[in-house]
Formats: sequence, C-alpha cells, structure tokens
Amino acid sequence: MKERYWPPCCLLRTAALQPANARATVEYRPLPPIVCRRMCPGPLARNVPRLATPRAYERECVDNATKTQRSGERVEAHSILQSRAASDPVLRSGERHFYLWMAGVFVLIAFGGFTPTYWAPVASGTFQGPPILHIHGALLFSWTLFYFMQTAWVASGHTPTHRAWGLAGIALFSVMMCSILVTKITVMRLDDAHGYGDAGRRFAAVPLFALPVLIGFFSVAVANVRRPETHKRLMYLVMVGFMHPAIARVALTLFAPPGAQGPPPVVVAVPPGLIADLLIVVALIYDWRTRGRPHQVYVYGGLALLADQLLTVPVSATQTWMSIAKFLEGLAG
Repeated sequence: MKERYWPPCCLLRTAALQPANARATVEYRPLPPIVCRRMCPGPLARNVPRLATPRAYERECVDNATKTQRSGERVEAHSILQSRAASDPVLRSGERHFYLWMAGVFVLIAFGGFTPTYWAPVASGTFQGPPILHIHGALLFSWTLFYFMQTAWVASGHTPTHRAWGLAGIALFSVMMCSILVTKITVMRLDDAHGYGDAGRRFAAVPLFALPVLIGFFSVAVANVRRPETHKRLMYLVMVGFMHPAIARVALTLFAPPGAQGPPPVVVAVPPGLIADLLIVVALIYDWRTRGRPHQVYVYGGLALLADQLLTVPVSATQTWMSIAKFLEGLAG
C-alpha cells in the first residue's frame, strides 16, 4: 500500500482534491500537531518557517507530501523535533528584530516629541515648571530606554537576563504610574491658580483615563510572562499608549494658534492618539504577513485604546468627571 504523510494543517484542505477511490489506495497518517507546526515529514522534507503565510505553508506541505511515497518507512518524530529545536532561533530572529526596531522607534518618538517643549527649554535654561515635571519626565524616559534594553536582550538571545530585570521593570512602571497621577494633580492646581480651573480639569481626563487601560495591559502582560507571544504584544500596546503625549506635543507645537494660553480642548488630543494607533497597525500588518492573521491581543487591545481616546471627549465634559477631578485636586491639600 502506498502511503503519504499529511500534516493536519493540510489534510482537510487537500483530501477533497484526491480521486474518488483515493481512500482505497492512500493511507493518511497525520502527524501530531507539535511536529506539524514547523515542518512537513518525509525524506525530501524541507523546513517550513512558522512565519510563512498559510497559503505558502499549504503549498509546501502538499509539495512534500506528493513527493513522498513510502513503503514501510516511518518518520521519526524525535529527529524532526530535534531539527525543529535547532532551527528555532533562526525562525524567530525576524520577529525578535522587528520588536527591537520598533523599540528604537519608540525611543525616537519619546525624545523627539518632547524636544520642543522640554528638552530644548531645559538645555537653554528657559524651562519653567514645578520639580515634579522633571521627576515625571525622568521616569518616563527611563521607562522607554528600559523597554529598548529589554527588547535588545531578547533579540540578542539573552532571554534569562531579560527575565532577571523583570522585577525592576515592575517597580519602575509602578513608580511611573504614581508620578503621572501626582503630576496631573499638580498641573490642575497650577491651572486653577491661573484661572483655567475647569479647562485644566477637563484636559486632565486625557492622561487619567488612559491610566487604567495601560495598567490593565501591563498587569495582564506580567500575568503572561510564560506566554511570550502574548506578553510582548501587551508590552507593545503599553508603549503605544505612552507615545500619545509625545506625538501630541509635536502637534501642539506645529498647529497651536499664536498666543494660545491655558490647556487645549480635549478634542485636540484625539488626532495625536489616532496617529499613535498607527503603530498598532504596523504590528497588525507584520503579524498578518508572518502569521497569516493578526494576533488577538492587537485586535482587542487596539480597540480598547481607540475607545479610550474617543470616549474621553464626551466623558470629560460631564459633571461626574468634574467632581472626580476636583476630588483628585483636593488630595494635594
């Protein structure tokens, strides 16, 4: 009896293409999924990267299975698994370097976006603001560099070092979240002192509404440290959320009317947020090209960020939010 070994990923797609009497002459022996994920079996089998599209994966499997006609020979799953393990770093190197490149983009956006409103005034000695702004800025810039460093450890194959720094990352993120809250309370009090109290409270909704979303992403990422595909995408979403203020600074510098005073309207923050969301679109396209479909973390996480950005505008004008903002402002005494 002639035998062909069909991986499960191709069995259902190709069985219908066989002649009507195929089941009488052909024995289908699907391999276990753990073997099928990376390669097609047989003496002439070739590695099939996980990064290939489903159509290319199917074409490769069909090609190998068609060439493989055996009589009594069996595939040794152990050998296949060994080859799979040996090729694993090569198969994942492209994905690792994608996140490293995007971490570099985050660093450029963070430092470049705040150059007109922070770095340039600080360098020239003209920056005016409470000390908490310097502490807040130092924490956020440190976090961006920390993310780049962590991504670089993984891309270079030093995953244990990446994990060893995990607790430091949790501590830095926690302090950074506290600094955002303290900074916004301080800014609201300053706006109130200059006669922009209500405008300052409404605009404070932009960063404060984003806090629970980003904390949620980070918490779920920590809970999924043993699931790297989920973990790294959640951390990517956290970084996209942090790019919103940097992009907004550039937009305000370029498009703010001359002589504008006080906090801007909340709706002004929507376009920079949508621009930041394009970073998620880049990741979605990369997943689509390499995995055949976008990861659900990007789909649901991107929708959560988008909903936060759009709902901030109407909610910030409600009396409920104004009461919450006044309560937070009162915490400073």
